[in-house]
Amino acid sequence: PYRFHFNAHNIIIFGRENDNYLISDPIMETTVTLTYKDLLRVRYARGISAPKGRMYYIENVPEKYDLSKAIIKGIRQNSKHMLNIPVPLFGVKGIRYMAKRMRKWPNKLGEKKASLYLGQIVRMLEEIGTGGAGFRFIYAAFLQEAARVLNQDWLNDMSRKMTEAGDQWREFAIIAGRIFKGRDSEEESYNAAAEILMGIADREEQIFRKLKKISMK
Repeated sequence: PYRFHFNAHNIIIFGRENDNYLISDPIMETTVTLTYKDLLRVRYARGISAPKGRMYYIENVPEKYDLSKAIIKGIRQNSKHMLNIPVPLFGVKGIRYMAKRMRKWPNKLGEKKASLYLGQIVRMLEEIGTGGAGFRFIYAAFLQEAARVLNQDWLNDMSRKMTEAGDQWREFAIIAGRIFKGRDSEEESYNAAAEILMGIADREEQIFRKLKKISMK
């Protein structure tokens, strides 16, 4: 069977039946089970970003909590991550970095290796889930809910713009997938795919610069 080892992954354990743990894994279509022995192997898997047995869990839920404060704190933190991490591999800088390198792949790597690189990007965006359209749509839905909780209607506009960014990510994935499969047209090139990424970076930079200024009213 096909296997893909990736340590920077989260699963939820929601129950136990005898020696089997009930698990929700975002990659799987349905819930799955693992034995105690297999779960130990997962928690102490080796390699890059080894989990070293780490877990996090809810100890208690307070009767009263300030959801508005948590929403604002989360939006500010996410905006900071998208805009202000100095290393150019993350956030909007990372999107632009990838776009610039992508333009050079066919000449630098050759067509076969370049297409493999592109295929891996689509996989990480659309299947594994480190970014791309799905997460933008989820964040857009979160901003819509935040608008209601905080009574700040401008967040609905940010939600719409984030949905548009998700549409752009989906467009990129379609073109990149066609290039990878050799079904691309003259207009569907590495430069065209990179141009979509640059547009995404510009759009998301504008969104997060506005979100970064969020405050309680």
